[in-house]
Amino acid sequence: MSTTSTPATSTFEIRRSDTPVPAAERAEAMAAPTFGTVFTDHMARVSWSLADGWHDRRVEKYGPLLLDPATAVLHYAQEIFEGLKAYRHADGSVWTFRPSANAARFARSAHRLALPELTEADFLGAITALVSTDVDWVPSGEETSLYLRPFMYGSERFLGVRPSLEAEFLVIASPVGPYFAHGVQPVSIWVAQDYHRVGAGGTGAAKCGGNYAASLLPQQEAYGHGCEQVCFLDAATNSVLEELGGMNVFLVHADGSVSTPELTGSILEGVTRSSVIRLLTDAGHEVSERRITLAELLGGLADGSVAEVFACGTAAVITPIGRLAGEGFDTTVADGAAGGVTMRVRAELTDIQYGRATDRHGWLHRLV
Repeated sequence: MSTTSTPATSTFEIRRSDTPVPAAERAEAMAAPTFGTVFTDHMARVSWSLADGWHDRRVEKYGPLLLDPATAVLHYAQEIFEGLKAYRHADGSVWTFRPSANAARFARSAHRLALPELTEADFLGAITALVSTDVDWVPSGEETSLYLRPFMYGSERFLGVRPSLEAEFLVIASPVGPYFAHGVQPVSIWVAQDYHRVGAGGTGAAKCGGNYAASLLPQQEAYGHGCEQVCFLDAATNSVLEELGGMNVFLVHADGSVSTPELTGSILEGVTRSSVIRLLTDAGHEVSERRITLAELLGGLADGSVAEVFACGTAAVITPIGRLAGEGFDTTVADGAAGGVTMRVRAELTDIQYGRATDRHGWLHRLV
């Protein structure tokens, strides 16, 4: 059963593509979608300038962006983004999950990167207009959805080191299946001890491309050790768990309690993270947000006091972790299989998102 709130949304002009993908070709592309490789016919867009503010709200044909070589973002990385999904329910309606939380985080990220803050009405209006226009691109298969990527960049043609006086906000969309090609199975994690994602006072709490660029070399290192993802430690002491390259991490203890790294300003406040905390608390688990050292985690795995480890994020939802490795250690989490608490909270969350369970917290927002 689905419920919805009705926050205000802006109105967008629809400028339809003159060359939409033919239905047969679209169906073929959506038959087994891989993450972020196929895109819909349109994109939503709003322009900003210091003189005119936000203006020209429109949905237009998906296509390349024309950037001057001196465009600010290419030189100073003044850019932010978000990630959320549109889910097709059994009755054919299309919903998204907690978009107001994404809109609020987008505004916080914009503030940190000295970009103009977009209103919630514009954020919701853009995704609503785009999904309504490209509704035939929303898949209906198991573990499928339409991934939405809102982003903003400094677009002024200027090489001086100061905030851009012009910006562009866009939303693009991609039909997707499971984030990991092999589906929901335990993954192996490499703990980076020579590299850090961010430092104190940096942009860790903002969702900006630079944070992810910093994770790519350690991610390559993880692949070299047979791992799918990398976990970062804090830059100050090189001993405290922070987050994965694109996901938050949770520990499930043998006594049923759950812990996750506290938000210190260097960790992204995940929408899935806060949702998982709420669902676990509802189920009777004591959940603590606190400082967790790598030594504590390894010790807990050795003596059995840590029974499960999982990661969560919009793209992968909830992913069980079956192995942790790093310089000097290579440890299996429990028996290496997906844990019961992990899979129960994953099932509960996805049942809400896909409309198979009651949305008792009012998290769903109808798009179509």
